Amino acid sequence: MQSSSEINTVSKRAARAVGYSWGVAEEVGKCISSIEMFGISGVENLNNYFKTIKDIEPEGPKQIEKTNKLNDKSLCPIYTGLKLIDNYKSVDGMKTLKFINLNYPLLLLPFVNKLSYLIGKRIEISIDDINAECNLNTCVLADHQIKSLIIKKANTVKINILENEDSFSSKTWNELYEISTETFVEETEQSKQTGAGAGLRDND
Repeated sequence: MQSSSEINTVSKRAARAVGYSWGVAEEVGKCISSIEMFGISGVENLNNYFKTIKDIEPEGPKQIEKTNKLNDKSLCPIYTGLKLIDNYKSVDGMKTLKFINLNYPLLLLPFVNKLSYLIGKRIEISIDDINAECNLNTCVLADHQIKSLIIKKANTVKINILENEDSFSSKTWNELYEISTETFVEETEQSKQTGAGAGLRDND
């Protein structure tokens, strides 16, 4: 079994060998090793993708828009992913985005997962009929068994940025807060002299 470090190194070198810059190759190595940690076939998809671009120059979107496509080519998942990360602030403002004809779309997942971390929000992503959720660079949840899939091309990839919401009611929060106050004690003369805070201190 190959280690995460080995996957990172070989993926990075392979990316450089097919024409990506060392800076881009570094990101490829990190992303492929991370997606393999989630049990998704990053190495298989990357290997197959590199075979298809051996004699062509891959391209991504010139800028990120609500709908992204190239007129006569398919989008490169690596350049597309990097563009998303580079423009994460404007992407957050768009909320929903669409990518038409994206090569090897599973390679976009680790970039979207990193995007989720940068903006601090969960992101839904649909790859044709496959739905997944990226959660702050910590996990990828999918409603399909995607672990062993090799997807050569997606007709449409949609990204939906989810607004953060509490999963609990105000009533539940207030009740829990009341329980937490049982750890507090009244301010004492000693705490006043030592500057122990604004009237209450933790009794642990």
